[in-house]
Amino acid sequence: MAAKPRLRDGEADALARAAVLDAAYGDLPAERIVELAVREEFVGSIALVSSFGADSAVMVDIVARVDRDVPVLFLETGKHFGETLAYRDALVADLGLTDLRVLTPDAAALERIDPSGRLHETDTNACCDVRKVEPLARGVAPFQAWLTGRKRHQAATRAALPVFEAVGSRIRVNPLARWTTADQADYMRSHKLRENPLVAYGYLSIGCFPCTQPVQPGEDARSGRWVGQAKTECGIHLTGLNASLTDAAL
Repeated sequence: MAAKPRLRDGEADALARAAVLDAAYGDLPAERIVELAVREEFVGSIALVSSFGADSAVMVDIVARVDRDVPVLFLETGKHFGETLAYRDALVADLGLTDLRVLTPDAAALERIDPSGRLHETDTNACCDVRKVEPLARGVAPFQAWLTGRKRHQAATRAALPVFEAVGSRIRVNPLARWTTADQADYMRSHKLRENPLVAYGYLSIGCFPCTQPVQPGEDARSGRWVGQAKTECGIHLTGLNASLTDAAL
């Protein structure tokens, strides 16, 4: 049996803290989880990561109700639908968010790895690494924790998603982990939130336009991503981000 990789400085502490927080707060309502994370556990050192995709409005709204000054990180991959970019700006204005931070790929890395802009046609993992994973690692590096809108029902890969989890020496918080599609719809309706216009066309999980298709009836929300490939995640929620976060260059 292969030996387990040795934990770096801070990783063991993050694992222990995530376990304690998940046990203490994991069953609380999402709004209360966000409030505790922002105002008590990670004061001044937490951000929201949002794709401004199909179901992003709920998490953005909850954060805005707690503190409109929480930094909101958006990955500008250079491959987004125009509708997503317009929706991002409209929702930020609707909710009065004050600190939108647009994360972009490293220009030198793009020139070296994807000079033609067509890497997605031959190696989607490498494309996601340079356009998403590395920029997000830089984006969250100044923070102790970040919030996401991930949910267990979205895909089999997320079925056991905890509310608090360690990523390297940092904590990732998933306040909506236990939410269902009905919970999502009820919140959107009751708070009269703007919806990404692509949802009306069957896009239930929205990423970069070359790798996103409408979802077919009866399929899970993420089935329209990387159709025909075994790939189900871009990497920002997997070990690739952990590796980038613990890289000596950060």
